[in-house]
Amino acid sequence: MRIQDLQLRAKVVIEGFFSGLHRSPYHGFSVEFSEYREYSPGDDTRYLDWHLFARTDRYYIKRFEDETNLRCHLVVDMSRSMEYGSLDYSKADYARTVAATLAYFLSMQRDAVGLLTFDQVIADFLPARHRPGHMHRLLLMLESALAGDETNLGPPLEQIARTVSRRGLIVLISDMLSPLDGLDSRLGYLRSRGHEVVLFRILDPMEESLDLDSPAMFEDLESGKQLYIDPAAARGQYQKHFAEHRAEIKRICVSLGIDLVELATDRSVELSLFDFLNARARRGRTINRRKNTHRGAQR
Repeated sequence: MRIQDLQLRAKVVIEGFFSGLHRSPYHGFSVEFSEYREYSPGDDTRYLDWHLFARTDRYYIKRFEDETNLRCHLVVDMSRSMEYGSLDYSKADYARTVAATLAYFLSMQRDAVGLLTFDQVIADFLPARHRPGHMHRLLLMLESALAGDETNLGPPLEQIARTVSRRGLIVLISDMLSPLDGLDSRLGYLRSRGHEVVLFRILDPMEESLDLDSPAMFEDLESGKQLYIDPAAARGQYQKHFAEHRAEIKRICVSLGIDLVELATDRSVELSLFDFLNARARRGRTINRRKNTHRGAQR
């Protein structure tokens, strides 16, 4: 996170990320081996079958059942609450890094990636594409995105639902520090249109604990209101409300079949994303095993 240039930062994260993948039995979003195809220049050499090469003297790549040209839209919160950071960087910086890393990762798989940034209204929108120059434009848009007004999750989710007709992956990146009224219906509408939805919730460790030593004047970054608070006296009630808000977000996601991933800004991005993708791969393998068992029982 000390690297100033977003593009370079994302590349460094990707290097650490793929280093972890090489040590893992799970690779990316692919979950079950399906068939072979001949190797083409640019293919990932990790999937070369050397045993088949020894028998045929030709290069073949393993294909997987879930291997497809994915269309993904990153929906990134740039409201003022994302400016907060008790570390040397803000939640907005961390969110940009997560989005840039995901964009690079999907682009390397030849998937189409788009971007929508928002605060109270939609700031920028870039449709999902995979072509020369597109990734550079997406990163520039991410890097230039400025934290704006208060959070309003309604407009970006409605915009995505209206404009993205083909089924794909919608990744919402936000601290979710806003009223949750109507969130279940808007996310539910995306799910009803066949989209897979993933929510990355970005949180600063201080926001969970309110671990401050002395009373201080607090400023609401979105409304500008100031309030004098004694953390020792307010901590219990604060943590109670925080836990209730978290539980409601989890309830909505579970009820709609949405992946919820909480990312603390004091944890490295590649470790968080690596754990997430491994969990997806394990779950995909379980689902495919169940499907195959069901098919066998039918036969």
